[in-house]
Amino acid sequence: MEHYSMNLNLRIWRQKNKNDKGGFADYKVEGISSEMSFLEMIDVLNERLILENTEPVAFDHDCREGICGSCSMYINGRPHGPWHETTTCQLHMRAFKDGDTIVVEPWRAKSFPVVKDLVVDRAAFDRIIQSGGYISVNTGNAVDANCIPIEKDKADKAFAAAACIGCGACVAACPNTSAMLFVSAKVSQLALLPQGGPERKTRVRNMVAQMDKEGFGSCTNIGACEAECPKGISLENIARMNREFTIASLLSED
Repeated sequence: MEHYSMNLNLRIWRQKNKNDKGGFADYKVEGISSEMSFLEMIDVLNERLILENTEPVAFDHDCREGICGSCSMYINGRPHGPWHETTTCQLHMRAFKDGDTIVVEPWRAKSFPVVKDLVVDRAAFDRIIQSGGYISVNTGNAVDANCIPIEKDKADKAFAAAACIGCGACVAACPNTSAMLFVSAKVSQLALLPQGGPERKTRVRNMVAQMDKEGFGSCTNIGACEAECPKGISLENIARMNREFTIASLLSED
């Protein structure tokens, strides 16, 4: 693959804290390698800003391997940028051309308040998980993976749902800022497995209630969440969670 360098114009959202109004700031970066990751490009900008005694751009990151879900950025109007099923840290600069203007923003959702610049507080997702995304059964010591027989179809679907990294792209992509794809993935991965059976009914009710309490919008089946999810989480999980919720609600009335 041919390597090349480019000069770029950046419009980056700068905001001191959640109470600050914030606004876009324009920067130019030069000599950016096409093989840099997007975060490495911002590192180059920040190194220059520090040398200029200017506050560097704050952004969230950790693993830089598409696993942790921290690198939440809106890039040119799309969560995580132009590449399909790719996190921001996996996005490379060859996705852009010399002279391009790149607009970078934080997630825009009331439930994800801006902490600083491109960093948002996604603790709402943590609280949803704490409300029911676990099993409390004492499982004892680790056992062999094949100790509990599970149908392959269910195992595959549970594994696919568990691939959700909780980045929040689904919320950022949805015009209603719905968290249904995230919550349904976490409900599905446990509802499909026997280990999640004991708390199956209370789990879905508690997680949906916490989701509503956090102020996320409702789902209207637009599908932007699935289209922009870096892990390709399926809308099928939302349908499954709706069934789980309906059954749990009916049984709770008995």
